[in-house]
Amino acid sequence: MAKYEAVIGLEVHVQVRANSKIFTRVAAGYGHPENTLTDPVVLALPGTLPVMNKRALDAIIKAGLLLGCEIAPVCKWDRKNYFYPDSPKNYQISQYDQPICIGGGVEIELPGPSRNVMGEHKVIPLTRIHLEEDVGKLNHGAHDSLVDYNRAGTPLMEIVSEPALQNGEEAYAYLTALRAIMVQGGISDCDMEKGQMRCDANISIRPVGATHLGTKVELKNLNSISYVRDGIDHEIKRQIAVVESGGTIVQETRDYDGLTGASQSLRSKEMAHDYRYFPDPDLMPVQVDEAWKARLRAECLELPFDRQRRFMEAYGLPYTITSVLVWDTALADFFEQAVKQAGVPRAQAVGNWIINDLLRELKAAGQTLAESKLQPAHIAALVEMVEKGELLSNAAKEVFVAMFASGEMPAVIAERQGLKAQPTDTGELEQWCRDAIAANDKAAAEFRAGKDSAINGLKGPVMKALRGKANPKLVDETLRRLLAEG
Repeated sequence: MAKYEAVIGLEVHVQVRANSKIFTRVAAGYGHPENTLTDPVVLALPGTLPVMNKRALDAIIKAGLLLGCEIAPVCKWDRKNYFYPDSPKNYQISQYDQPICIGGGVEIELPGPSRNVMGEHKVIPLTRIHLEEDVGKLNHGAHDSLVDYNRAGTPLMEIVSEPALQNGEEAYAYLTALRAIMVQGGISDCDMEKGQMRCDANISIRPVGATHLGTKVELKNLNSISYVRDGIDHEIKRQIAVVESGGTIVQETRDYDGLTGASQSLRSKEMAHDYRYFPDPDLMPVQVDEAWKARLRAECLELPFDRQRRFMEAYGLPYTITSVLVWDTALADFFEQAVKQAGVPRAQAVGNWIINDLLRELKAAGQTLAESKLQPAHIAALVEMVEKGELLSNAAKEVFVAMFASGEMPAVIAERQGLKAQPTDTGELEQWCRDAIAANDKAAAEFRAGKDSAINGLKGPVMKALRGKANPKLVDETLRRLLAEG
């Protein structure tokens, strides 16, 4: 039995998708030449004053609504004072004691016993979400460090969880779910390689069953979700080793290297009073009324796990299909449009074509769904043809590939390529079925004795005789009728 348990809280910084920066009209963006997205406000030149970006406020309120937060009726802005080259003002405009979003939670799914089985769900509670300005980026060379202020002033949300996570796997699930909500909500692109989503982890250990919190260590520079998971698990093992060897955990900030799997101490951890927070005198408090919240609530999409539960209940879809669809809004919308045309009873067939064949062809072509010629109507029509016996499974797969490439409807392709199952004269089909029964006494006897799968030994000869183009449903019905007649 484990002697220690970990207690983990995450601080996730998410850049708001906005055209301009939080307190000025200068453009926000990524990949531009160094220090070109700046102006007097960003550079904190004397006499400049901040002006609030309403798009940033809309984004954080919407994020709070999606995550079930209480939206504060009034929030204010504070100066977080520190001296570092990435902040030309020597302070950061943030929110301290009156954040705009309070409480809330992120639903996560832990891995199941296999990829085909749903895992345990739990909600990780949030402490707060507040809005602040991002800082510049230091580029370190062999002999010097250069600062790029393009990122400085970009609107940034900090999403702070309660210390309620227990291991790296839970952190991985938390960040995966949070990123999906932010992307699907249109709040952020959350590209960690571009710094649009960044995570710091606060980790401590304590004896199993204890209620007090241990000394926490902050882990930084976790620039992928996998590195967050691996870094947390590494730090838990490190802290346990320190304690078991008689050492003491020191409150500090550590740097984790995802490539080597090692960490090193960066600095002692600052406390809140070290930043000397005080209200920003240049920015007025913001009042959020019910009309503002109602407008943004109307824009909120269904959360991924809510949509998954609905798909399973309303369409009878298995977990294997829903667990692919709901993490991509466009794909899930495409599925629902196809089902609307094909009919709910055909929903599982529609889902199978989408998650297997459509995703395979998109990947092979290097296309997004929006770039594809395939529309929901194509999938609905193909499913209908297969169900009616107009296309056999192998022929349907050929038609799908051609349909994806050309954008033609499946009936047109099947007719041109001679892939449609041929209508069979009823008398001729019945004779072939009688011949198959007569030539396969064993299979016929087993079926009559109650072995339903034995009928497949009779279908094969009939389909072969009719060159694979007979309606398999009609063959099955005819065989069963003749066998029942004796």
